[in-house]
Amino acid sequence: QVQLVESGGGLVQAGGSLRLSCAASGRIASTFPIGWFRQAPGKEREFVAAIGYSGRSTPYADSVKGRFTISRDKAENTVYLQMNRLKPEDTAVYYCAADPHPYRVVPSPSPTPYDYWGQGTQVTVSS
Repeated sequence: QVQLVESGGGLVQAGGSLRLSCAASGRIASTFPIGWFRQAPGKEREFVAAIGYSGRSTPYADSVKGRFTISRDKAENTVYLQMNRLKPEDTAVYYCAADPHPYRVVPSPSPTPYDYWGQGTQVTVSS
């Protein structure tokens, strides 16, 4: 089975940067679309970014477009989320998730097809 472990969260001032990592166990995970989602207290879980098998399809939420960049290293079985120019409204628990559809090139912005989830990593942006 696929296991996902997020890391890289922490405290940062507004305008700063963080890079989140999502390390997957199981070689098959390198064929799955990977998404990043976040959830703030009292809010619904929301889509942040995702990346397909080829790495060429990388949809972003409008709220992070131009500030966040998703990438993947298939050899290391790891997906990254580079977050720049962070804002207080980016504060949330960030989760990575895998959609078990091998070689799917267009990832979904809905959480529904993502069957594997990490434990989450806290990102706090101070004003």
